[in-house]
Amino acid sequence: MKSKKQLVIVVLFLLTLALAACATANPMKGVALEQTGKVYGFWNGLWDGMTATFAFIGNLFGGHYGIYQVHNNGNWYDFGFLLGVGAFSGSAGSAASSRRH
Repeated sequence: MKSKKQLVIVVLFLLTLALAACATANPMKGVALEQTGKVYGFWNGLWDGMTATFAFIGNLFGGHYGIYQVHNNGNWYDFGFLLGVGAFSGSAGSAASSRRH
C-alpha cells in the first residue's frame, strides 16, 4: 500500500514538473501598473498569498478578484506569495492532523 502511494506522489510530482517546464517568463516583471505606477514586492506578495483562498472563493461566486499580481518585482514577490499561502494552508493542515490523533 505504501509503495503505491509513493508511486502516485512521484508521478504527480513529475507531471507537475513537466507542466511547469512549459511556462514562459512573466513579461510584466518590473513593469509598473498603469493606474498606480506601482511594482508589487514582497509585502504585497505576502498579503496576496494570505488572501488567495478568499479571492478564489470570491471568484467562484462571480467576483473579479486578482489572486496573483503580474506587475511584480519577481522573486521577492513570489517568495512572499509562497509564504502567505503556506502560512494559511500550513495552519489548516496542522489543525487537521491534530484532530486525527
